[in-house]
Amino acid sequence: MDTNFRRLVVIGYGKAAGDILKYIADRRADYAYQLEFIEHEPHSLSVTERLCAERNIPFQRMPEKAALAQYLDEISEKTLIVSASNNFLFPKALVEKENITIINFHNALLPDYPGRNAPSWVIYSGERETGITWHYVTAGVDEGSIIVQKRCAIGPDEKAYELTERLMNLACEGFAACFDKVLTQSAEAVPQQFSGKRRMYRSKEVPGDGFLDIAGDAEAAYRLLRSVDYGKSEIFPPLRLLVEGREAVAVRYRKIAPQKREEGENLIYLPLQSGDLLKIKYRML
Repeated sequence: MDTNFRRLVVIGYGKAAGDILKYIADRRADYAYQLEFIEHEPHSLSVTERLCAERNIPFQRMPEKAALAQYLDEISEKTLIVSASNNFLFPKALVEKENITIINFHNALLPDYPGRNAPSWVIYSGERETGITWHYVTAGVDEGSIIVQKRCAIGPDEKAYELTERLMNLACEGFAACFDKVLTQSAEAVPQQFSGKRRMYRSKEVPGDGFLDIAGDAEAAYRLLRSVDYGKSEIFPPLRLLVEGREAVAVRYRKIAPQKREEGENLIYLPLQSGDLLKIKYRML
């Protein structure tokens, strides 16, 4: 097989970046491209540096945006940049260079839910389905033509970290499905169709504005708690709530059967439509 791309640059972190990097490394013999990896956002659980050492892949850590932009801008050969779980915004001048093509993984079904933390927003909004998108990168954030999409259902009790993991796996499936077509420039990309209601989700935004309304709908409270639950990764600050007029923060939560209810300090129980209870442990401020 043949490609005009002489160089592939992978930028990202986490499971998706690692799995995609391994896939691209395994395909080097098919296309004879040079491969390198750039870590822009250091990650405490990242395995990509070790993976690069094991597979003889040049590794660079570039946390500074200006330095990364300059490095990419100085590339002269025909290059494919693969953005996998990467939050670096590529400059307009780089995107428009003739020798540079960039594809990006987005963890939602574009054109819906562009921007950051899409798994949180689909859970918070009560969506029953989501998925992933691989798209070409243009000057507009998450606006490029769609190369491939993969769909999945959202479980009624699914937490943000659980959905994120499943989407990472879907991202790798989608990448493998479109890789050859992207390299041979034969992918039939579909332009996105935008509506006037499309909004961009920013990194500083928190579902529900970070406030848990225990006097409101219990189903909405459960969606909010699951939407900001990334396990040990502190993506969002703890949710705030009011208990008897005083401010508190949610510490833990669980959906339990009514017979498992137990009395204790700083506990709230909200009845769910299923007949179960939403148990919330809180801490006063």
